[in-house]
Amino acid sequence: MIMSKILIRSVFLFIIIGLILLIMFKSRSPFGKSNSSFVTEPQREITKIEFSEDGKKLSLEKKGENWLINGKIETRKSGILFILRILTEIKIKSPVSQELFGNEITGKGIIPIKVKVYEKRRLLKTFLVYKTRSNNYGNIMKIKETSTPFIVYIPGYEGDIGSGFSLNELFWQPYTVFSLLPSEIALVNLENLSDTASSFSIVKRNHRYFLCGDVGNLTGWDSTLVTRYLSYFARIPFESWAFGIGDTEKKMVESGQPLYRITVNTTSGKKTVLTLWGMMTGENSTKTMDSDRLLGKTQDRDELFIMRYFDIDPLIKKRSYFFPQ
Repeated sequence: MIMSKILIRSVFLFIIIGLILLIMFKSRSPFGKSNSSFVTEPQREITKIEFSEDGKKLSLEKKGENWLINGKIETRKSGILFILRILTEIKIKSPVSQELFGNEITGKGIIPIKVKVYEKRRLLKTFLVYKTRSNNYGNIMKIKETSTPFIVYIPGYEGDIGSGFSLNELFWQPYTVFSLLPSEIALVNLENLSDTASSFSIVKRNHRYFLCGDVGNLTGWDSTLVTRYLSYFARIPFESWAFGIGDTEKKMVESGQPLYRITVNTTSGKKTVLTLWGMMTGENSTKTMDSDRLLGKTQDRDELFIMRYFDIDPLIKKRSYFFPQ
């Protein structure tokens, strides 16, 4: 009987000591789960993501089969897939020393983006993202302000995952310049600023299209080629916003001579003017003209965006394209 009591007390004592050691280890280890687990593990699916920074907020929320920006604008699908991949696959690359954190974050006054992830009304995860160029992954993250900072990454992805944490509504909207059926187009005017003789207009009058040049209507053109050309407006995307271009460079681009200007009027009265400039690539004295991309802008937004020639090339035709060869 005495031996049993001693055994029971020994077992309880062992359990208590084990719990104390576990708590001490967890609080002291920089890789303790409560200090370093950034990955989100929903029971079924993530349904809402909130970003907040210096008083600004942005929410992405799933409604039915669609995701909405701040409850009103449908999101770009590739953007949602990217942020969901980050949240569910994120892993620690390495811890960050307090000295490095002080130099790169505190010393530069970088304000963190607070991230909250929900499944319906249940808060699944919250953490802080400090955007920085001090590492290839574009971020340093903490679970909370008093936690250890880490560089995190996605296995198999070498890009900047910090770019996925954005409070800019434009970043989350579809990257689309034109999405029109031929029946919706009332006018197309392409100005080739480096070869004005190649410019042309397509005008719809009385349910018929006419090809026009500098002196009015042209004759001898192939109507099937005009119809095919108008069909290309069904989907003209751009690659990304040019958020990395500073104000000085932006002003230089916009004050320069464009390569092309495409004006489209719809039958409902909407007008879109797309202006395209050459894009430089490389560093400082080694910069050259990019042969694969252009900078673009429409009149309804102040931001420049990047377009691939692959995407815009179907619209950049010469007047001679519409005539039988």
